Amino acid sequence: MATYKKRGFKPKNKAEEQELAEQESATAEVFSTLDESASKTEAWVATNQNYILGFIGVVAVAVLGYLAYVQFVDNPKEASAANEMYYPQQYFDQALNSTTAKDSLYNLALNGAEGKYGFLDIIDEYSGTKAANLANYSAGMAYLNMQNYQEAISHLEKFASDDDILGALAKGGLGDAFMQLGQPEEALDYYEKALAHSTNEYTAPKFLYKAGVTALELNQKDKALQYFQRIKDDYGSSDEARNIDAFIGMAKTTS
Repeated sequence: MATYKKRGFKPKNKAEEQELAEQESATAEVFSTLDESASKTEAWVATNQNYILGFIGVVAVAVLGYLAYVQFVDNPKEASAANEMYYPQQYFDQALNSTTAKDSLYNLALNGAEGKYGFLDIIDEYSGTKAANLANYSAGMAYLNMQNYQEAISHLEKFASDDDILGALAKGGLGDAFMQLGQPEEALDYYEKALAHSTNEYTAPKFLYKAGVTALELNQKDKALQYFQRIKDDYGSSDEARNIDAFIGMAKTTS
């Protein structure tokens, strides 16, 4: 077995001389291989340097192009779309709080007026922006309140958000639209999706109640009882909990 030899080591016999010679030969061979590999690498780089530089150039252009797009196209587009949302959102809010002329206000919110964009214009002109995504939500809710359920479904299905409130309301809105179209199975599915999206104290009791009532209509009594009981146990201070014992009784009676 080879042993480590300190610097300046002198062999004492022929066996040690042979071992030292073998080690020096192996070392020389290793350095020779490294030199040969380095030479081959240098030769390859020299031969293909135009391709390498071209590839680096393409990557650099792509990165700079992306940064330029974000800075000079994407960001201004987002800002412009957000500014356009102000006008239709005013009409939408007025419609929510109004007791009369709701449909006309919703129409103004959807289609705009006086040269200003409505939600539908923003969706078309600023596709892919956050404002267009939010415009799909607002348009869907406007159509839902105008009893145009197919259009409500079309827009709410295009809306996506991780926000606890808006995400749950959109899914619950889809449930309402399907319920009004006489499709309680689909409605219950979306009420359950709204509950899975968030269990916040604003939307959860609302959709637990709707899910429970829909489950009763579908004769899914055990499921309805679970939803009503959750309202009683977890959201006892909510508006939906006021008469919840009556609904629990209905679910138990029909079980």
